[in-house]
This record gives sequence, C-alpha cells and structure tokens, in this order.
Amino acid sequence: MFHRTFQTARRTAELTQILTFILISSLLAGLANSQDFNRDVRPILATHCFACHGPDDSHRESDLRFDQRDNPIESSAIVPGDPSNSGMIERITSSDQDHVMPPPEFGNALNRAQIEVLKKWIASGAKYERHWAFVTPTRPDAPETRSNFVANQIDEFVFRKLQDAKLTPNPIADRYTLLRRLYLDLVGLPPTIEQTDSFLNSTDPEAYRKVVEQLLGSPRFGEKWAQPWLDLARYSDTNGYEKDRPRAIWPYRDWVIKAFNNDMPFDKFTVDQIAGDMLPSTKTDQLVATGFHRNTMLNEEGGIDPLEFRYLAMVDRVATTGTVWLGLTVGCAQCHTHKYDPISHTDYFRFLALLNNADEPDLRIPVEKNSENKVISEIKALESELLRKLSSRRKSQPAKFDKEWRTWIEFSQSNAVDWKIATPSELASNLPFLKTLDDSSIFSTGDTTKRDEFFVSFLLDGTPITGIRLEAIPDERLPGMGPGRTYYEGRKGDFFVSEISATLDGKPVEFNNASHDFSKPDDKKPKTTALNVFDGNGSTGWAPGNNKAKRLQLVINPAVPLKGKGKLTVRLLFERHYTASLGRFRFSFTGEKAPAANRLHEDLEKTLTKSKSFPSNRYSTFQAQLSSAEFKTVQLAFAESIKDLESNAKTLNKLKNTKSPQIETLIFREREATNMRRTFRHHRGEYLSPREEVTPGIFSIFQNSAGEQANPTNRLELAHWLVSDKNPLVSRVAVNRIWYQIFGIGLMKTNADFGVQSEMPSHPELLDWLASQFQSELAWSTKELIRYIVMSNTYRQASNFSIEKERADPDNRLLSRGPSFRVPGEMVRDIALSATGVLSSKMYGPGVKPPQPAGVTELAWGSGKWNPSNGEDRYRRSIYTFKKRTAAFAAFTVFDAPTGESCIATRNRSNTPLQALTVLNDPMFIELNQKLAKDVIGQNFPTSTIAITYIFRRFLTRLPTDLESSELNRFYQTQLTRLQEGAIDPEAIGGKDATAEQAAFAMVSRIIMNLDETITKR
Repeated sequence: MFHRTFQTARRTAELTQILTFILISSLLAGLANSQDFNRDVRPILATHCFACHGPDDSHRESDLRFDQRDNPIESSAIVPGDPSNSGMIERITSSDQDHVMPPPEFGNALNRAQIEVLKKWIASGAKYERHWAFVTPTRPDAPETRSNFVANQIDEFVFRKLQDAKLTPNPIADRYTLLRRLYLDLVGLPPTIEQTDSFLNSTDPEAYRKVVEQLLGSPRFGEKWAQPWLDLARYSDTNGYEKDRPRAIWPYRDWVIKAFNNDMPFDKFTVDQIAGDMLPSTKTDQLVATGFHRNTMLNEEGGIDPLEFRYLAMVDRVATTGTVWLGLTVGCAQCHTHKYDPISHTDYFRFLALLNNADEPDLRIPVEKNSENKVISEIKALESELLRKLSSRRKSQPAKFDKEWRTWIEFSQSNAVDWKIATPSELASNLPFLKTLDDSSIFSTGDTTKRDEFFVSFLLDGTPITGIRLEAIPDERLPGMGPGRTYYEGRKGDFFVSEISATLDGKPVEFNNASHDFSKPDDKKPKTTALNVFDGNGSTGWAPGNNKAKRLQLVINPAVPLKGKGKLTVRLLFERHYTASLGRFRFSFTGEKAPAANRLHEDLEKTLTKSKSFPSNRYSTFQAQLSSAEFKTVQLAFAESIKDLESNAKTLNKLKNTKSPQIETLIFREREATNMRRTFRHHRGEYLSPREEVTPGIFSIFQNSAGEQANPTNRLELAHWLVSDKNPLVSRVAVNRIWYQIFGIGLMKTNADFGVQSEMPSHPELLDWLASQFQSELAWSTKELIRYIVMSNTYRQASNFSIEKERADPDNRLLSRGPSFRVPGEMVRDIALSATGVLSSKMYGPGVKPPQPAGVTELAWGSGKWNPSNGEDRYRRSIYTFKKRTAAFAAFTVFDAPTGESCIATRNRSNTPLQALTVLNDPMFIELNQKLAKDVIGQNFPTSTIAITYIFRRFLTRLPTDLESSELNRFYQTQLTRLQEGAIDPEAIGGKDATAEQAAFAMVSRIIMNLDETITKR
C-alpha cells in the first residue's frame, strides 16, 4: 500500500503539470470557437470577482457587481463590443500593483488565457446568461451514433463525448468482474460462488438483465442504498455533543430501507420526510419519515439555553435541505448574503421560517398490534378470579368478611375527597402554548425554557374552597409519557414545580399547608417535599422522582377558605437547570375540611365520596346503590386489602401497570394555526441578534413572478415545491447523487454544490436528459434509474486503462472506462461478513454492537464500555451497527465513514496504511477469518490448493491466476510448518481449539481479505 500511495503521488504531480498545459492550451484554442458564458466566463468571474463584486451587498466594493449585467455596464467597467475601453480589462491587465485586480494580496491573479476569454466575451457583446443549474432542465435529443458500444441513450451521449476527445471506450468487462461490480453496486455484497457459477455457465442472452432484476428485487438492495441517504440525513443513534446519550430513532433508518426496497417514488419519499405529519390522514410511517430532520444533534448540558440549540438545529436543517434537494451551499447565507449564489441573508431566514413551525415530540408505536388486547383479556380473567375468591370468602367466613369490610370502607371513605374538576377561563405562559382539553385538563406544547411560568385563571361561583388539587397527568404525546416535558439532561417526562402562588381578584392568596401522593423516592428530602412549593425558593419544589408516566397529585390548602365569586389565578413556576415544566395537568377544588393528597385511584375516590351519602356502610348497601362498574371498582380495591388475597391483587395490579411494549422514535408535528412560531432575521446569523420578523418563503431567485400566492408558505408546500418542475435543481441533484454512487464521481463533480462556483458537468446534456427522464418517464423511480444506468455499456466497460488514457482522462470524467474505487467502510465489513459465511439476514430493529478494539468508546465523555452483541446480532449488516457520534465505530471511521454530525453528500475516499492495519489486526476481522477457516476445515477439501481457491473466490469472485494460486499455497505451507513446529500457537491465530491446518487457512484468509482488490469495486 505504501508503494501504491507513493506511485499515485508521483503520478499526480506529473499529471498536474500536463493538465495545466492542456488547460491553458485548450482555453486559448477555444477563443477561435463560440464561447459559452456559463462554461467559459462565469467560472472566471465567480472565482476572481464575486467575493468583492458579487451578490453580498455588505461586502461589495465600489458598488460594483459582476454577477449582473446592467451594473458594470452603467459604470463602464464593461463596454460591450469594446474591451479596450472596459474598466475591467484595464484593471486586470494593469502592471500597477495598487491598481491591478484582483489585488495582489489576494493571491488570485488571472492568467493569460482567462484574460483572453474575458476580452473575447466583451468584444462579442458581453452577453450574460442565467446560471445553467437555475434553468429548468429540458430533455435534449440524444445524439445519434452508429456504434456497437451503444446499448441505450446513456451510451449515445458518452460515445459522442469520447469521439470529440478522440478516445475509444473500453471493451465490456469479463463476466467475473461484471457480476461482482453489479452485486456490490446493487446490494453491497459480493456474489457467492454458486451465484457466480450460475451466471458464468448461463447461455441465456438475457442472463445479465435477469441478474439485475433479481438484485433490484432483493431486500439487500434497500440496505445498500439506504446507507448514502443516512449520510445525508446525518443519522446517528446518539444525541451528539458532550454527553452524547443514546436516542431512539432507528425506526427512521428502517423506514428508509423499506422505502428503497419498495421503490417509493422520490417525490413521495421527499414529501413524507419533509412534511409527512401535515398530509391528510397521516399514517404512522409518514410520521416516522419526518425523523429526517430530527436527526439533528441535541445538546444535553445543564448550562445550555434550549432555545439557542433549537435555533442551531434549525440552521442545520436549512443547510441540509439545501444540500439534499437543491445542491446549494445554502448555509453560507446564514451570516450574510451568499457571496456567489443569489441567496440573500433575508432569503435564508425566510426559508428557515418554512421549516420553523414544527414541534418535536416522540412517537410511540406498539410493537405488537394485538398486545394491548391480550393484556386486557388477561386483566379481565384475573379480575374475575379475584372477585370469585372474594365472593367465596363472604359466603364461607361472613363474620370475618363483614369486619374486614367495615374497617376498610371507613378508612377509605375518610381519605376520599370530593373534588370538583375546575375548567380554566384563561391561560397564559411565558412561552409554551397552553390549551384546555375536553376533560378540562391543560396541555402544554411549543417551546420551553429553563424558567417557565404558567398562569391559569378560574371564575369562582362562590362555593368555598379549602383545597386546590394539581393533577399531573401522563400523555403519550409527552416525552417518556410525561407528565412533564423534560426531554434532555433530566429523565424524559420529568417535571419540577418550584413555586405555586395565587391571587383572587388581584389580591395574594396565602397557603399554609400542602401534601402530595408521590415525590422523590425519599420523601424526607427537603428539596422535593410538597411544602416547598410556596417557600419562595425556586430551587426547591415538587418533583415526581421515579414516578413518571403516572397520574400524580399535589394538594395545597389556603390559610383561609376562599369564598365568594371572583377570578382566581394560579401561577406555576418551573425553574431548573433544564426544561422541567408540566406537559398535561388539571386543577380541582374542594370545600371539605383539611383535604389532603392520597393514593386512591380516581374512579375509586369518586365512588367513595358518593358512598358517604348512603344510609349504611353495609356491603349489601353498596351493592344495591352502585352501578355494576362502580361496585366492581370498590370490590377490587377491597380485595387488595385482604391479606389472603394480597398476592392475587398484586399480580392484577402489576398487569394493569404493565404497558404494552412500544417503540419510540423522534418526529415532527406541525403547530396549530393559533400557535405559529415567529421567525426573525438574525444579524450575522447570531442567535442573540434577532432583527425584523420574516415571512416564510423560498429564495427570491425561484419565486414565481405571478405573486406570493404561488410560492410555498409552509413546510408541506415547501416539500411539494422541492420535487416540482418549478425547482430546476432537484432532479439533477438526485440523478447526480445516484450516478456518483455507481461511478465514484458524479456527472457534476461537486456533488453537493450546483451553484455558481461549481464546475460545469462533464456531460451537461446527459445530466439534463437523465434528470428529465427521472422526473417524467421514470416517475421518480430510483430502481428504474439504476436499472437504466447498469444496463448501459458505459457502466459495463472494463475498468483497466492505458497510460495514454490516464493522461487524457485521469479521473474518468469522460467515462472512457468502467468504475474503479475503494468501497465504503461499511461495505468493507459487509464483504468480509458475506465472504466468511456468517452474515446475518436479519433486518431492522435497534442498533447492534459488533466487536471492536477495547477503549474506543471510553475516549468519549461518559461513554462506558462497548459490549459486543452476541448471537446473530454480532454479524448483522453494517447499516444496523449502533452509531455513536463522539466515538464512531472504529473500523468505519478508518475508511472515512462520517460521524453523523452533519449532512454529508460526498464521503472522502482515502487510501492509508491504517486501513490495511485495521483489516489485518482488528479483532472483528480476525474473528471472521477464523470462522472461514473453520468452515474450510469442515468441508474437508482434498487439497490445500482447492481450499485456497475456495477462500479466494469467496472474497474476489474470480478464480486465482496460476501465479496467485502458487504463491498463496506456498505461503500456506510455510505457515503450516511453523504452526506444526510450535513457532506459532494455532489457537492464537485460528481461535479456540484450532488445529495447525485451521490456523494456516485463517492466515491465508487474512491475506486475501486485505488485498486491494477485495475492498475495491472494479
């Protein structure tokens, strides 16, 4: 590998000199031909002029801008038809260091060829054209060529370009190479020996097409093609930043895999992810899809401002949307107007406003559709059994039964309080949006802070009030089911009521007592007892402790009963080092003497208070006075108090408290029209510098001249616009991204930037033809597009090349040969898993943890140990590997896999010694070699040569050459001798109980696994 790297560096230096000469020569020669503004002129202006004389008015010098035609003409910087009198030419050719442009200190001087291009352009009239990428693509006619190379229209465009460059395409690759390439591209795995032999031995002229169809229909297709999309979505299983705690968003990853396998049209794929929650009759899958923009990082440090980091998440979402669907560096306009592309600073925040009106809840999905019904049936059966035993006890031990009943009912009635639910008349808060629900409870949505205040008002009817009960109510829409809204730092669903105060017609109400049913595990802790809610200290208060997702209550008692009519306003203060307000709560009033909080179930308490008016407390009286449902509630509560029935009651209560297993994931929910989030332009992009409010809208360059009504005003309209023919970029960007995955480089080299500073596409007509085809005839079908590409002869070419072809087309931009490049890190592992025969076919579910070197995760704060998965989870496809942002899986990182901290459209593709060391020495890869060696021994091959050929084909598909076979066999025999003589411990190489032969085969496997050809698609 060192040798290869050195040769590559030397060759690159030689080629740079040759290409520089060719570039200048071609530019000068091109002056004799017709110029193209977008191809020849704009790149020069963008590179050398726009930084100081471009769209950004805050950095523009001399009020002169060269991104528009009128301005430089008015100032005589450009005199159409007369370059000698044009100020631009005079300045760029000046020898005066104080006068020449660009200024020498910028180190960005124009060369002779570029100056000649500008002179010729001005002489021909200085015609401006709109940047090609901002013009809606139209499908050009494919050039007609008469060549055996042409299998479809892709080949027509490519062959014409090769003819112009006086190059010829490569012949079709051999069947071994072609099959392996196809498998790696479509499913990300090498073919098995059986699959290879079937293809090689087939005489069917449609054999290749049939393999394509088979692979497109494979469930492995989605696993392969979801990976680059997850790079764009910045997918990770943790929150990022310092604490980097786990998050549950793997259902989104699974949704992406399924979407690719089902060939979901790209327009629907887009709309579901951007605004699936806003669609009519939204389905669960569409909600899961909105996790695309919930993949942003979440800071859980106690000292943060949650609103600031929500703003930073929005900034990330704007940049990501710009990259994925526009192919533009939109993020540059966060702090100032874009220096090169026509995106103003205000435009940026108008675009942000389109995405800014969503709340960010968790979604809970039942694991089993019938699990809840099953639990209900079991509860009914246990209740029936408990009631049967209770009835039997009454008959067999009547006196004892009556005594137990009287003791229990008198005690229970003494604790029951007749609470009247209070319906608020007014709601207000510092920021969260409060809404009254049908049961008079209050639900909080919207943004939260570390010091929230709620104001809840009631109109009193004159009934005396001796107690005010605050119920904290769980709700599936809240983090961790609530009742609180804590979503970071503290436990999900936590809350902390710091202070409660009240006024009656503006006059303060004094409280002298308080009680609660549950708080922290140790109720004696002074910071979390009920009395602290009116001690004047925001650091103390009432918190649920471990009792989340339960109905909790706090009762406060006025020093003097509240009487008369008037307006009672209760103020709740939630003050913590993280957001800790209530998510759903309700108030009730009572006039009973000294009411206190209890642990009675709500329905039971209502029945008990009702029973206080009965003529007697006899069991038979209750049976006669109550409905069957009410009496059943009382019976079951009574049975729980009987020692002989205690175990049955505990089993029943445990089952009642058992929640159906559910999957959690992160989603978007659009806010109600009455609670729209306002968006402001932030000066210099800083969170603390909001300026004027902005209205939602797309960038001005794309707006419909017919008026504002034609432009998106919300997230759903944006989603539809992104995949409409009004967006000239989306189909080009999507097609180019797929082309990049297959050929290793896009038709547009800058995969994430189609803006003014980008290079022109290598095949502009082909890009537009494919973009138009994708959007219309192919109906946004990704599989159809991939099928079309891999059926072309351009794709099927051999990847080898001569020195002459390397000089003429070093990066294969002209597509004069087939693709050849190192596969991504995840595929390196998947190839090894597949080749060694241990790859699990299990799909979906939470991330798993394959083996990796000890200490990797310990480098991150609070990460703990990486405990490898067991069983088949240990060998699952790499897309299911648990992804931690601050301590990414080591083997993938070595091979340039991203961390998930930002949107990545193009991965780096390096070639380093560390990669070889990883495949040779990582315990994960060593274990896989041992597995294959054990398989080889089990197959009892007659000779070592046949066994080695078997190993070779498992990795490389093809047969080894005679030389390769000879050298590998010689290596095997040498190592076998060393192992047999004791120079090497067989178990240290081949694993537990390994024989010398098994260890030697493991060493052969280790060598083949580390070949450049193994991790390269050719």
